[in-house]
Amino acid sequence: MELTVIDLIKQTGIVVKTVLIILLFFSIFSWAVIFYKIKIYRKMKKENDRFFDIFISSKGAKEVFSLSKRFEISPMASLFMGIFSEINGKQDIQNKNPLNLEIISKKYSSEEVGKIQSYLGFLATTASTTPFIGLFGTVWGIMDAFRHIGIKGSASLAVVAPGIAEALITTAAGLFAAIPAVIAYNYFTNQANKFIAELHDFSETLLKYPWQD
Repeated sequence: MELTVIDLIKQTGIVVKTVLIILLFFSIFSWAVIFYKIKIYRKMKKENDRFFDIFISSKGAKEVFSLSKRFEISPMASLFMGIFSEINGKQDIQNKNPLNLEIISKKYSSEEVGKIQSYLGFLATTASTTPFIGLFGTVWGIMDAFRHIGIKGSASLAVVAPGIAEALITTAAGLFAAIPAVIAYNYFTNQANKFIAELHDFSETLLKYPWQD
């Protein structure tokens, strides 16, 4: 009788099953992050482009601020609104002190960078740890398989093969979780770096912007 993967999983011990559950969690959550970041980055790019068009064609800071409120996830719009709110909420910055403006810009830029890079750390963790978690399950499964060999007193292929197959399932599961996470992490990191570079260039522009006009 040929054993299916499901049959092999059913025959595994509690430790291997626990490892598979952990790997399943990593895989499901990493795929959720992947789809979330695809959606968010697409919307972020569109909003950045639309905001910048408004920024370069506007008649002043108040008009830009008013129109920026429609862009919920644009890092550039959020940076502009944050600086505008700080400048108009503190009288001691009305003299356009460059040092104060630079500090405010760095503050809000850092916040936006954190939003851009959100959840990338989880993808990196998934990519780097799940193969080792799977390997642990495999080693434990092989140890368990040899224990059963010792009990049965036989080392024939018919006895050894099912136990080894059960153990190797966790290695396959670890790679199944890790490979998409590695690819996604590299791709999203590249996209995030583009957004961050764009944000940095925009923050430099805002340091010379006529806020009081």
